[in-house]
Amino acid sequence: MRLLAASLLIVVTSSASGDELIYDRDVRPVLAVHCLRCHSGPQAKAELRLDDRASLVGARGDSPAAVVPSAADASPLIERVRSTGDDRMPPKGPALDAAQIALLERWIDDGASFDALDANGHHWHWAYRPIARPAPPPVVRADWPRNDVDRFVLARIEAAGLEPAPEADRATLARRLALDLTGLPPTLEELDAFLADPRDDAYERYVDALLASPAYAEHLARTWLDLAHYADTHGYEKDGRRSMWPWRDAVIDAFDEDVPFDAFTRQQIAGDLQPDASATDRIATGFLRNTMINEEGGVDPEEYRVEAVADRLNTIGAVWLGSTLTCARCHDHKYDPFTQRDYFRLFAFLNQDEPDTVPTSHGSLAGGATETVPGPPAADGAATQASTLVMKKADTPRTTHVFAGGSFLSPTVAVDAGTPEFLPRPTGDGRDRAALAAWLTDPSNPLPPRVLANRLFGIALARPLVATLDDFGTQGDPPTHPELLDWLASEFVRDGWSVKRFLRLLVTSATYRQSSIADAATLDADPGNRLLARAQRVRVEAEVVRDVALSVGGILSRKRGGPSVFPPQPDGIWTMIYNDDRWVESAGEDRLRRGLYTFWRRTAPYPSFVTFDAPSRETCIATRPRSNTPLQALVLLNDPAFVEAQHALASRMLERADATDAQRIVHGFRRATSRVPDAVELDTLLDLLASERTAHPDAIEAPWRVVAGVLLNLDETITRS
Repeated sequence: MRLLAASLLIVVTSSASGDELIYDRDVRPVLAVHCLRCHSGPQAKAELRLDDRASLVGARGDSPAAVVPSAADASPLIERVRSTGDDRMPPKGPALDAAQIALLERWIDDGASFDALDANGHHWHWAYRPIARPAPPPVVRADWPRNDVDRFVLARIEAAGLEPAPEADRATLARRLALDLTGLPPTLEELDAFLADPRDDAYERYVDALLASPAYAEHLARTWLDLAHYADTHGYEKDGRRSMWPWRDAVIDAFDEDVPFDAFTRQQIAGDLQPDASATDRIATGFLRNTMINEEGGVDPEEYRVEAVADRLNTIGAVWLGSTLTCARCHDHKYDPFTQRDYFRLFAFLNQDEPDTVPTSHGSLAGGATETVPGPPAADGAATQASTLVMKKADTPRTTHVFAGGSFLSPTVAVDAGTPEFLPRPTGDGRDRAALAAWLTDPSNPLPPRVLANRLFGIALARPLVATLDDFGTQGDPPTHPELLDWLASEFVRDGWSVKRFLRLLVTSATYRQSSIADAATLDADPGNRLLARAQRVRVEAEVVRDVALSVGGILSRKRGGPSVFPPQPDGIWTMIYNDDRWVESAGEDRLRRGLYTFWRRTAPYPSFVTFDAPSRETCIATRPRSNTPLQALVLLNDPAFVEAQHALASRMLERADATDAQRIVHGFRRATSRVPDAVELDTLLDLLASERTAHPDAIEAPWRVVAGVLLNLDETITRS
């Protein structure tokens, strides 16, 4: 209903302003509510399709055309929607109101055009239009902005008659920055150094240190793993193991080195096709090998080859185009301008490679192209090797057909590789993945810069400008700040596609530095924080919840890369029907490593991560939900990893031999939240400690472990604020 209301608002605005009416933007939303359920698609009632101009203006047997272009009064469609008798349309449900009928009349009188392009050949929808770099707007509070991002934000806040929130205190900013840029809280040493730094550029220096840390690259890579739907197993019922960790490590290295995102894109999609491709280039194409592989006996290899190609295309659509291409596999997209032919022309770029799977002698399937990399040293120190899945172009070209109904069993017309007509054409004539990657990184293509700028804005500000990260189509949410989004997209490209510099721009803004506490007027006027008049307060993601606990306890391993690890998890999670694979708990520091290194089985993801809304990674995930359930509190209190963190934090508080109980609690509280507790909080924790000592008079560490458990279970400990 929210989207329909927004669409109807656009209709009223267009109608009132006298702008040219556009079918998809102005007319279709009205018909979608009242008419298209019966009169659209190949099975339309009375053979009348209101979503197809030829059907709308053409005679149907003995029936006259429903619409006579340029003559609304002579059009049966208008006669039927005006009627108050038995022949009224729609026959059931609410009738069209006077404004909606007037809109249809005006559209028909103007010629009933279905054209979605303007005189310059540009599509009407905001996401598909060329990116124009707008000038930052003037603002009243000229002393508030720190960069141009703030001018766009402040102009909207002032237009609403509101004020931005005051700047957060330095400790809050230190923790927020560390969580946003590294996924870890600051250590007390880092925090105290920042708080004591008197230099004018202390904030910027702190940001630069975080961006230069290895933890930054791991944190950004973790967000990329969701998009790629990275896992350590194939999926489906057998869900056998695969070796994808070399690709994961290559992604970490790329973010560490700040590889420009256009070059990163070309590596991820077509690294193997670059001139003089290196092993790193080939390993990067593992992005496209994160598709699932069905190893069941009796499967059709061609069916699952096609499914793998479709998954790659759908993933690219979500990640770079912000588009739900899946719909167009079976039919023209219902709401966006992607046709079924567009889908299979894009499909053709990815259809020229060796299959993921080949039949084996016993009827199951095995992986396709691989790259050999050095593995971890064996127990005796001997060198080992590992194979990881990569892309490789097939020796024989493959013809691509449009599949009727999306079924590989029903090929129809052959199509060449190509891009949608409503978007800029590729500059070259290539027809492989390299050509597709070049088109995705062509600055004239308006979707990738907008989509990527929006995603990075969401990482930094915890609230993207377009809420539907993977749907920039007409059914997705419009941007809250369209001019800012275009300015950011153009800036991202102009500054060389540097992710680090882009994030630095965002987190050094006054917008970023605001407090998350808003006054009553702001909360009343903008409860969803669409105006960005305060900082966003959200729970951190699943892996970060665990990383924070281990870091606060001082036991988090900073070991980087290598095969995935097996931290403690409850028995019985892995009950495999088709094999005897078992979760064997890692020893030593491997059980205490960052969450992105945890072994990811698609049919049974790590249980504490699932509790905090981590996905199974069977498909591309652009947005994780954020829930708040009692189970999460139980995980924080009882999961082995968190119990170990509680014990470690208790030890850190107790090791301060000359400190008072209050000083020890303050130390633990600061480790967890980066701030000093207030008097009420401190008294509450001291009372808890005294109560536990009374209950366990002979225990020294046990009471402190209870206090540590409370500190790790605080909402503030697992929240970005």
